[in-house]
Amino acid sequence: MLRASVAFVAVLTCAPALAHFQEIIPSADVLPEGGEVKLDLVFTHPMERGPVMDMAKPKRVGALIDGRTIDVSAALAERKVDGKSAWTLATKLEKPGAAVFFVEPQPYWEPAEKKWITHFAKVVVDGYASGEGWDSLAGLPVEIEPLTRPTGLWTGNLFRGLVRAQGQPAPFAEIEVEWVNDGSVKAPNEAFITQKVKADASGVFAYAMPRAGWWGFAALIEGPPAKAPDGTPVKTEVGGLIWVKATDMAGAPVTAAK
Repeated sequence: MLRASVAFVAVLTCAPALAHFQEIIPSADVLPEGGEVKLDLVFTHPMERGPVMDMAKPKRVGALIDGRTIDVSAALAERKVDGKSAWTLATKLEKPGAAVFFVEPQPYWEPAEKKWITHFAKVVVDGYASGEGWDSLAGLPVEIEPLTRPTGLWTGNLFRGLVRAQGQPAPFAEIEVEWVNDGSVKAPNEAFITQKVKADASGVFAYAMPRAGWWGFAALIEGPPAKAPDGTPVKTEVGGLIWVKATDMAGAPVTAAK
C-alpha cells in the first residue's frame, strides 16, 4: 500500500525529454449547453509529440458527478495513434455541474528505466458552465486537488493544486509539467521540455500557463517494489495527474461596460 510519507522522486532526472504522461483529454473543458463530450486516452510524451506507447485497456475509467462515481469503462473503444494502442470514449453530460473523469490504467513496463509505471490521470469537464463541483476528489491513490478552478482559464492564469497521497497532503512533492504541443513550438533544449515545480510544506504548488492549450501536471512518487517480467526486483512509479486547459483572450467577444 502506498503511504503519504513515501518519498517523492524526480523521474528521469538525467533525461527530462523522456518524461511519460498519461493523457485523458476531453473535446472541451466547458460544455455551455451540456451534451456529448469525447475523451481521448493516450500514453505519450506531450511536449515532444511522442513517441506514443502502447496502452493496454484501462482497469477502469470513471466519472465523479454530483458526488456519485459512475464507471464508464464500457464505452471505451480502442484506436491507433502512430501505430500504438490508445483509447477513446464518448458520454453525455445532462445536468449542470462538473464531471471529474479519471482513468486507472494497467501498469506499464518501461524497459529503458526498468520500472513499472502507473499514472492515475483525471480531467474536469464543466457541464452547462456551472462553475460547481470542480474541486471534488476522485479518491485516487495519488491525486492533485485543484485549488484553482481548472475550467474556464485564460492563458497566463496561475494554476494552483494540492498533491495528495492516500488522501493526505504530500509535503515538498515534485510536479512535472508538460504542454500538449500542437507542433507550433520547438523547445530550445531538453531543459524546456518538462517543467518542474516543487510543492511547499503543505503540498501546494502553483504554475502560470504561458500558452493556450492543454497542460498536464504530474505528481510522481515511488511506489511499492515489484518484479520485472523476468522476475527480478524493480521499482515502481505511481503518478497523480490533472489536465488543465488554457484559452487565449485574443478573439474573445468583448462586452461594453454599462
